[in-house]
Amino acid sequence: MDKNKISIVLGDITKQNVDAIVNAANSSLLGGSGVDGAIHRAAGPELLAECCRLGGCKTGEAKITKGYNLPAKWVIHTVGPVWNGGNYGEAELLASCYRSCLAISAEKNLKSLAFPAISTGVYNYPMLDAAKIAVTEVRKFLEKNSSLSTIVFVCFNEKIYDIYRQAIANVF
Repeated sequence: MDKNKISIVLGDITKQNVDAIVNAANSSLLGGSGVDGAIHRAAGPELLAECCRLGGCKTGEAKITKGYNLPAKWVIHTVGPVWNGGNYGEAELLASCYRSCLAISAEKNLKSLAFPAISTGVYNYPMLDAAKIAVTEVRKFLEKNSSLSTIVFVCFNEKIYDIYRQAIANVF
């Protein structure tokens, strides 16, 4: 497993030049706030039209659409758990988000994928715990799959960037 396939960047996920970006969506897939709203705005109205045909998405699962006006050809939408104190299966559901997105990327034979910090915005998942889950699931995937050559964790601000650096250091 090659740790060099993983990178962390400070920036805007809608600007990433990768095969697919991951959308931290709500269960309707029809847009929302934060990353979800930014992706819908940048991709254009065609994304919403395609999402309307998908029938929503369950927490922990993922669905793929075209990227439309984004640099990324694809958007993988996943619904993370709302943090309720950690005793309601939140960790397993969040891990399932990453596994589902990575499985879709392998099915589509994608080479590069960018993740936001799923569930850490309005869903209030503790940032360090979420980052550890994200990095752990990516490491497990890379140990068994060689399809992806680049996985990027896109961090909206310096605090998130530092937390992901710490998580990578701890997991590897």
